[in-house]
Amino acid sequence: MLVSELMTREVEFIAPDAPVREAAELMGELDVGALPVGGPAELRGIVTDRDLLYRVVARGLDAGKVRVAEVLTSPVITCREGDSLQSVLDRMTAHHLRRMPVTDAGGRVVGWITLADLARTLLLESEPLQRALAELTEAADQAR
Repeated sequence: MLVSELMTREVEFIAPDAPVREAAELMGELDVGALPVGGPAELRGIVTDRDLLYRVVARGLDAGKVRVAEVLTSPVITCREGDSLQSVLDRMTAHHLRRMPVTDAGGRVVGWITLADLARTLLLESEPLQRALAELTEAADQAR
């Protein structure tokens, strides 16, 4: 299976000069833990909920005054839409990532893939895992 088959194609970006409060509000509205910074053709970095927590809140900084560009994570590790799920999972594991922008051959951001997307897909497609879960459910039902 390829990244293009399960990535999210609708990606919301935040401007580098936006206050981090705006980034936090947008993350809350979208129910996401990170936002790419810049635009599809110019990815400047990623700002995560952890960036906001450790680089702004923990330091007692004013979220209305600190700009996203001051706390973003860069450089950004990306994958291509034609990459296999296994290669993306390996890359995410090697770099301790939970989410990753997906780019086309020209380097333009065309999607977003998360560990949750991968886990959900792997769970649904794994026959041995599905069998084991069914057996656990059956055993639990019989124990009642």
